[in-house]
Amino acid sequence: MADKVDLLSLDACALRGRLASGAVRALELAEACIARIEAREPEVQAWAWFDPDFVRHQARALDAHRQAGRPIGPLHGLPVALKDIIDTAKIPTENGCALDAGRVPIKDAAIVERLKAAGAIIMGKTVTTELAYMQAGKTRNPHNPAHSPGGSSSGSAAAVADGMVPLAVGTQTGGSVIRPASYCGVTGFKPSFGAIPRTGVLMQSPTLDTVGVFARTPADAALLSQVLMGHDTGDAATAVAPVPDMHGIATSKPPVKPVFAFVKPPGWDEADPQLHAAFAELADALGEQVFEAPLPNAFGEAAAIRERINFAEMARYYYRYSKEMEALGPRTQEALTKGNAILARDYIAALDWPDVLYAGLDEIFERCDAILCPAATGPAPEGLDFTGNAIFNGVWTLTGVPAVTVPAFTAENGLPMGVQMIAARGNDGRLLRSANWFHNWLTEAGE
Repeated sequence: MADKVDLLSLDACALRGRLASGAVRALELAEACIARIEAREPEVQAWAWFDPDFVRHQARALDAHRQAGRPIGPLHGLPVALKDIIDTAKIPTENGCALDAGRVPIKDAAIVERLKAAGAIIMGKTVTTELAYMQAGKTRNPHNPAHSPGGSSSGSAAAVADGMVPLAVGTQTGGSVIRPASYCGVTGFKPSFGAIPRTGVLMQSPTLDTVGVFARTPADAALLSQVLMGHDTGDAATAVAPVPDMHGIATSKPPVKPVFAFVKPPGWDEADPQLHAAFAELADALGEQVFEAPLPNAFGEAAAIRERINFAEMARYYYRYSKEMEALGPRTQEALTKGNAILARDYIAALDWPDVLYAGLDEIFERCDAILCPAATGPAPEGLDFTGNAIFNGVWTLTGVPAVTVPAFTAENGLPMGVQMIAARGNDGRLLRSANWFHNWLTEAGE
């Protein structure tokens, strides 16, 4: 049997090759992940639902499928964790909320169906903040349990960072993929709005909600996101169009070295001085491959506009929860109260802003392969009550552009900090190719 430590040290792409060739059986990898979870879960607390026997059952079925000589899927035998707002048939999906305790869906979300068809092992459900907002859950940062893992996809980020699973799925309405990925030191990818269907996923804000993924590398993120992408009749935001070869594009060599536009988004002055220094050093190291570009002044309004849309839609889609407001945490209550107070004219006016702001990025995107900026204002904050500031993420969620973070820096306290990259809508593959180049460049520089 392959050594468990060696298996857990491999990224998803490497594991896929071994699983496909038969060098590693799905059950071997599943057992390695189970052992890691059982050893580390008391400290990290990433899981809302986890059943080792369920995992073993899937793994044995996949091994039998392969041994019978039948075709295998692109994620054959790879364990994937799911944020606990993604419906799973006959498995609890409780949305991090006491009001949904004991809720067991009868149908899989569209992306769960796709994962199963691709041969993935559904490893379990990871902790989310309450209703995917900001009331923190139990999960701790794997690098230091006294610090937040971020939110709302806290369990998914922590599970990948701690080596419990190679891949995980989360969602982002403000900064709920990019920020926890940065805090936990993994790759987080939020694709273009509408790239991945949300059918069967808790709806908080249909204008903003985006399914994203967590992985060790941009290539791994491409591997997983390609399986999840594509039109679904249950989600009008998805388009009827071919799914790009995300993994092939991401792992291809760029025709020339990518050029990055470094922007200081609103909130830059609030960032940790360590982050300022790290980006100054990064700009020096990249040399002619990076130039600084100012964002249009209108971007100063982006955070308020995104919040207005989020809260107004949250009040609409969480109405059933607001009828038992006292059962919700104070941060959730506050958001719902603010949402109920927003005037219809102000909400409707806010809906015009995403395209207006996106048009302001045209000149920058014409000159670069990707925008470069921080993924968070600094390392993960101390304490577990506050999941962190999403000021550097919400603007990109609002404009519907793809964003990815790659771990790049280490703060003085030993916690990771990520670099965020952004591309034009629909340029997801090209963005991940630039991120993969950057990841490899960092790796070579550190050797």
